[in-house]
Amino acid sequence: MKEEKMTFKVFNDEGKEIECEVLFTFESDETGKNYLVYTDNTLDEDGNIKVYASIYEPGKDEVTLEPIETEKEWTIIETILNQLQESANETNNGENEQ
Repeated sequence: MKEEKMTFKVFNDEGKEIECEVLFTFESDETGKNYLVYTDNTLDEDGNIKVYASIYEPGKDEVTLEPIETEKEWTIIETILNQLQESANETNNGENEQ
């Protein structure tokens, strides 16, 4: 069974349309806000896929992405990303040992 990717399009500063892939969404109990974590599948200078995050309100006909403005919010998002990375690494390491 193939998992369908959820994508959306945004316009960059030059007005070019860019397709982004939703990695995951979550609601923070601490802030009461919903967050969308996504990528445009481009690489940074170290060869890592660039990941972005924004605030959004689910359930609306037209979703608007709002910037994350506090260090506390970034810390929450970075913590979740690190946990997911550790989990993925553990899964991959387990597969390699068999």
